[in-house]
Amino acid sequence: MVCGGFTCSKNALCSLNVVYMEKLLDSTWGMMSNKTIEALELKLNCCGLFNNTQSRSIYERDYALCQAVSEDKTSKCQTCGERMLQHSSEVLKILGGVGLFFSFTEILGVWLAMRYRNQKDPRANPSAFL
Repeated sequence: MVCGGFTCSKNALCSLNVVYMEKLLDSTWGMMSNKTIEALELKLNCCGLFNNTQSRSIYERDYALCQAVSEDKTSKCQTCGERMLQHSSEVLKILGGVGLFFSFTEILGVWLAMRYRNQKDPRANPSAFL
């Protein structure tokens, strides 16, 4: 079954809600090694994944090992989960726009195909098909 660009982009954006992305990030964070987590925290300038009640002990352990530098020394670092969710929402908005662009070009292609599909070639010999 063929999926139009608009339908695919709309369904992809609707299916990736915040709760699903949090579960996905939480499950992958637990599988990463400490070296990978430290590199990610340094790259994103953040500490820990989520500061919630379910993963409080994991967050405190990650925060104690965190080497990222916050913008001002008085406040705590932003969590990596918040940063990744912000980035993914920006990316999904861009992908939705790209999907809409290609869906409109598909609609234009279908309209052009239907409009010019059965026209005869004016240069062809009219008795050639008889």
